[in-house]
Amino acid sequence: MVEETPWQQALRYANRANPYPFYEELRKQPVARQPDGTYVVSTYREIVALLHDPRVSSDPRKCPVPAVTQAEGPAEPIREALTEPNIITCDPPEHDRDRRMMMPHFVGPPHAPDLISDLEPEIHRIVGGLLDDMKGKNRIDAVDDFAYPLPVTVICKVLGVPLEDEPRFHQWIETALDALDFGPEAASEEIRSRQAGGRRAVQEFGQFAGELLDRYARQPGPGMLSALVNEDGQEGRMSKGVLVSNTLLLIFAGHETTVNLIAHSVLTLLRHPDALETLRRRPDLIVPGVEELLRYESSVQFWHTRSALEDIDIAGTTIPKGAPIFLAYGSANRDPERFTDPDELDLERPDNQHLGFSQGIHFCFGAPLARLEVQIAVGEFVRRVRNPRLVEDPPPYRHNQIFRGPRHVPVDIDGIRD
Repeated sequence: MVEETPWQQALRYANRANPYPFYEELRKQPVARQPDGTYVVSTYREIVALLHDPRVSSDPRKCPVPAVTQAEGPAEPIREALTEPNIITCDPPEHDRDRRMMMPHFVGPPHAPDLISDLEPEIHRIVGGLLDDMKGKNRIDAVDDFAYPLPVTVICKVLGVPLEDEPRFHQWIETALDALDFGPEAASEEIRSRQAGGRRAVQEFGQFAGELLDRYARQPGPGMLSALVNEDGQEGRMSKGVLVSNTLLLIFAGHETTVNLIAHSVLTLLRHPDALETLRRRPDLIVPGVEELLRYESSVQFWHTRSALEDIDIAGTTIPKGAPIFLAYGSANRDPERFTDPDELDLERPDNQHLGFSQGIHFCFGAPLARLEVQIAVGEFVRRVRNPRLVEDPPPYRHNQIFRGPRHVPVDIDGIRD
């Protein structure tokens, strides 16, 4: 039997709750070639360098040899179903043009400087309602009852997606993500059987998005999607295929990673009662505290669509032209060469330049909204939930390795404060 690499071990579902010991082993070789030809980069300095290196492409169309596992290309169910790239799977100048067209409608400044701040009362209202709904209960699920409803409600409002359609696209997203596997288990019949379902899910999701865009083209309405469909700026309009691909990205990324971040924040604080009590006594720490929670449990563990446009020499290794590159953010955020005592939770950690939202041209432009949502959600959870206690540790985790997060976090409570 061939011994598995630390990266392969980190990707096994059995290690989903705690991949960090394997990341520690992985960092001993900052740039490590895997048996499938992928180069995994696991250290902070090297990942930051590559995030700013124009020789690294984010466009899978430029990678002649797609990243594969022992079975099939794990990203194929999604890539095959999307005919056009989105802003995280294309390079300049295409990326820069599309991002310029999208940003004013999502993050606001300088075109709409109050776009995010104007959402603050609505976010408080949603969080307050979710916590009020917990009154009378002695057990809650921090995912289903709290972490999921907030960001999905907010992103539907921002984009102009009817909230009543949430059950449909939630199922499509879950099915598509379950079809992805980058580890040794990808060779199993179970994972192979999910691939066809993943393709269908993305195709149906794309059809839904296309119909919604067509509706807004006929009759403009509220939200970002209507604005993009009907915008006639200096750079024209996006093509229908690019709009559909970016719509799927925005619906998905606009809530999925925030769900994981809220759920992991609750889980981490319940594992660190001293930090929970500190945050309760000093609510002003919520802003640096959320940054630390972002570092401590990265919602995006790695990214997989990058490749080398030419030979790249880094950390004593040459990544050859055309090779797939995986950037392991979850490992970099625990790199002791960058963060003092990286496995310790420090709500007042200085100079906390984590990679929770990546860096460079693909820095998450939804970061201001995500930060606001998590600051309000976690702050109010800490303030209002009486004596929360983990029922199960570790809780069950979702299958997907990229967007790592608990599927459920059952919590016993003694009530909800007003």
